[in-house]
Amino acid sequence: MPRTASVPLLAILCLSLFGCATQPNTKRDPRDPLERVNRVTYRFNDAVDHAVLRPIALGYRKITPRPVRTSVSNFIDNLSYPTTIVNDLLQLKFKPFVQDTGRLVVNTTVGIGGLFDPASRIGLQKNDEDLGLTFGHWGAGPGPYLVIPLLGPSDVRDGLGRVGDIFTDPRHYIRNGWVSWGLWGMQVVDTRSRLLDSEKVLEGAYDKYAFLRNAYLQRRQYLITGGENSQQQQQQEQQQYDEEKKILEESEGGEQPESQPKDQPPPGSQSPAPPPKAKAPQSNAPGAPTSPQGEAPNPSSEPPPPSEQPH
Repeated sequence: MPRTASVPLLAILCLSLFGCATQPNTKRDPRDPLERVNRVTYRFNDAVDHAVLRPIALGYRKITPRPVRTSVSNFIDNLSYPTTIVNDLLQLKFKPFVQDTGRLVVNTTVGIGGLFDPASRIGLQKNDEDLGLTFGHWGAGPGPYLVIPLLGPSDVRDGLGRVGDIFTDPRHYIRNGWVSWGLWGMQVVDTRSRLLDSEKVLEGAYDKYAFLRNAYLQRRQYLITGGENSQQQQQQEQQQYDEEKKILEESEGGEQPESQPKDQPPPGSQSPAPPPKAKAPQSNAPGAPTSPQGEAPNPSSEPPPPSEQPH
């Protein structure tokens, strides 16, 4: 097993002992059946980040000019770009395979080992492919969501893909340990430095763990489908939206019943019977006309027109 994978696997075994840790009183996400362990791992990663990685990234950004940081990012991206090319071929994407191969050649030669990015100027844009996306391209499901110690968000499919991606990275074949670990460390610092600008978005989240989980899973699904969500995923997102909306309403005191209008009775109750009509006083005079119900005619009604008398 590669050296780079031994430390995270050992940390997983250690953190699995804390699987009984509590979690917020929310309904479980079906994509995250290991949420208890994942939250413990997330807190561990967050503590390491605040104690070690973030201060180093801040110091790196403070003492390093922007052009130098850009060149370092270009060099790291170019160094790991063979992984994208190999997975283009595994997914039978021949046109991107040719374009990405040309990008690697141009940036390695004209760009002086990848320090510069002339390929983007001539229309060879950067693509992002890995073995996890290749598994998803051929129909493999993501499996349970995982938080890997020191590596961050993942899932079973992408976790297996990370192991395969090690063998398509040129750094794996460098026998000099100082050079190999130095290049890996450079990538960690560069990646953390790029993420400094995204911290404000995370600080505004009510549940940072759930926010990162949803963002990661949605982005990976987007890279696989190209933005075309399946019907099942749309139903899951709608269900999740409804659940979050219900939780928000309950936290605000619940829904208040609508007040009934004063002129309408409450539902289910019988309306009061109308008052009986007062009968008009009947005339005692003989021959007075009456209505069919025995009531006297309405005095306000017009009298019938007089019949014409023959002359």
